[in-house]
Amino acid sequence: MSLLTPELLGNIGRKSEPRRELVTRRDIRKYAVATGSRQDKYLQGDQAPPMFHVPLFWDVVELDQLSPDGVSIDTLLPKFPLEKAMAGGLKIEYHKPIYPGDWLTATRTLSAIYEKQGRSGPLIFYEVIMDVVDDDGALVIREKTTRILR
Repeated sequence: MSLLTPELLGNIGRKSEPRRELVTRRDIRKYAVATGSRQDKYLQGDQAPPMFHVPLFWDVVELDQLSPDGVSIDTLLPKFPLEKAMAGGLKIEYHKPIYPGDWLTATRTLSAIYEKQGRSGPLIFYEVIMDVVDDDGALVIREKTTRILR
């Protein structure tokens, strides 16, 4: 018997509201120092290092808005019958460099929900694709995150 109901599967294709953020030289420099990105172009804030977009689009929330695992509650996702989350993978495609002064817009889409049987019982997988575009609508980054629920 599947844990995935037609109602739950009906959430596939659901999109977040677009989120627009400004890239600043200071934020690039802070990220470069925090992550040990030692190339001059990063330390001077002339270009964003890889993974810079991840915290740029993270929600800033109060502590009481975090799940027991310490993760912000994702309003894009439906209520799943399994709740213990594990990382299942991250694939990032970089299409254009990110520079200070860029305005970037991210939109997230719940692209897949599927079930597999694990050694200790059923597992639910879901995938979220985040497209980051510039103000010209050109794709800058495509990120696919896979999570596993048990």
